Order: sequence, then structure tokens, then C-alpha cells
Amino acid sequence: MTLINLYPLPGNEATAARITQTLRARGHDARVATCEVHRFPDGEALLRLDPPAPEAESVLVCTLDHPDAKTVPLLMAAATLRELGTRRIGLVAPYLAYMRQDARFAPGQAISARVYAALLSAHCDWLLTVDPHLHRIHDLGEIYTLRAHALHAAPLLADWITRNVSRPLILGPDRESMQWAEDVARRVGAPLVILDKTRLGDSAVRISVPDLTRWPGHTPVLIDDVISSGRTLIAALEHLRTQNTPPPVCVAVHGLCAGDALPAILAAGAARVMCSNSVAHAATPIDLTGLLADGIVTMLATP
Repeated sequence: MTLINLYPLPGNEATAARITQTLRARGHDARVATCEVHRFPDGEALLRLDPPAPEAESVLVCTLDHPDAKTVPLLMAAATLRELGTRRIGLVAPYLAYMRQDARFAPGQAISARVYAALLSAHCDWLLTVDPHLHRIHDLGEIYTLRAHALHAAPLLADWITRNVSRPLILGPDRESMQWAEDVARRVGAPLVILDKTRLGDSAVRISVPDLTRWPGHTPVLIDDVISSGRTLIAALEHLRTQNTPPPVCVAVHGLCAGDALPAILAAGAARVMCSNSVAHAATPIDLTGLLADGIVTMLATP
């Protein structure tokens, strides 16, 4: 049986431990290996890794919120494992950064999604993530040259809604959220409405909400892939307050919840905010551990 070494970058230790426990419970030989990052006073990083056995699989675990501070140590870890003779290097990044800027919207702009994909592809053999923000890029294989696979959290979100929300009405806050909202609505067997959004800036949006009186007594459930500033959800919640609906619930895959996003969403009228544990946040998490463990097994089964 091949040993699976999971190397968590700082802040990912709990995720790696949960995945390791799940893999062991399913009969796999897995352990959490050391990945220490020392910061010098000038901010440079020094890494120390448990040397891998030649026949072992090396899996880096690093969710990529706040990616700029995490990426250099991550690439150093991958390069060091390669130098130490590991069999191959996988990356489990429950949240994958730099997918928003997937085109050049103004002269001279970097297409960050492609730049970042080239960096990770040059250092790892495979990538496992959850619901990356695919919009104009429809598949990770369009920009990643490593073997990349996207897992989908919709079944977990739908299961939570089925168990916790009576008579849900699924709302997608904008067209980009449609793929997630449609999937969840189909699984829950609930009506679906996609709202119209106009972005006015990084933290300013305008939302148009249609008349929802044809669904009396339904609880609005706003579905999105990422909560970042929270301004899209806040704008939608402000409109919903005028329609006398039951208190809305907000459900997202990735709760980045930058700044005051979470308290601001609750102050705008959300009854609850639910996100997966792809990143650390104060919202109640929907657990991705089993999904990630299954994904690792699938990736390792492919030569």
C-alpha cells in the first residue's frame, strides 16, 4: 500500500488532519508530514519538510485565500519535495485563487488566472480544488497544464438546505452564480430565480430583485460560489426586506468574508450564513473533508 504524505502549509494543519483521519478510516496509509515555515525579520521564508520516501505520494495542502503570502512558500515546498526525490507532487487547494481575472478587461492588465496557473503547473503534478470560479474559462484544463480536477460542493449545500430550510426559494444573486444556484435548486426541488446585478466598483453593486409574491411563505436562499466583500448579498438582502419574505439564508461554497463582510450580511437581514470549510471563517461550516479525501484517492489512482 502506497504511503500518502500530506504536507500542510501553515494554517492548513486542521484540514490535513481531518483528511488524513478520513483516508485512514477508509483503509489508506496516510499521515500528516512536517512542513515548517520560518519567517525571517525581513519577511523571507525558510522551509523544512519531512524528506519523502521515494515510493510515497506527496500531497501539499494549502487553501489559497490571501494567496500572495502563501504562494512563495507553497512553490518552495513543491520544489524542495522534487529535489528530495518524491514520486509526484499533488496540491489540494480547497479554494483556488486568481480565477476572477480571466480576461484582459483594459489595456495592459495581467490575465491573472493564466499567470497563476502557469506558476502552479510548473511545480506540481496535479491539482485538486472545489468549485473554482469558472466563468469565461470553462474548464481548468484551458489554463492549467498539470492534471487538474474540480470537485463540486452542490450536493453538500443542497443537503444542508433540505435539512434546515423549510420551503426554500433559491436565488442566484447574479448571472455568474447561475451554475451553482441551478444545480442546488434542482437537487433540492425548489423554485429558482436569478437576480440582475450591475457592478459599480470593487465594493459597490446594484441589484434588481423581481416580485417574489408568487412564492408566498418560501424562505429565500441566496446561493453563490464566493462571499468576498459581501456587497452583492447585502444589496440583494436590502431589496428582499421590502418584500416581507421570511428572513433569508445565505449559502456559499467559499466564505472569504473579507473585512466586515459577515457581520454586515447579518446586519442586512440574513438569518444565517453558511459556507464550506474551504477557508477559515466565522460562519458555520459545511464540511468538505469527505469530498476532498475521495478526490485525493481518485487523483492518486491515475498514473
